[in-house]
Amino acid sequence: MPKSKVRKKATYTPPRDTVSPGARARTKAPSPLWYAVLMIGLMLVGLIYIVIYYILGQEIGFMVTLGAWNFLVGFGLMIAGLMMSMRWR
Repeated sequence: MPKSKVRKKATYTPPRDTVSPGARARTKAPSPLWYAVLMIGLMLVGLIYIVIYYILGQEIGFMVTLGAWNFLVGFGLMIAGLMMSMRWR
């Protein structure tokens, strides 16, 4: 069986008009500690809110008036924390 030819890939060079000579890629600094604490805090507060709604929802006045909207509040807090996790470095 004959051996197939090996193709060599050309190295990529960006166009000269997009990259200035001597330019370096900027590295982003890591996120501050308060960002991680807030991110995890939002997720936990949302989870705790939903658990409290299930356990004591009929005894807490504003939760009774909100009804099923309590899920939106709880999941909204958790989603806000998850959205923050995408920007965390």
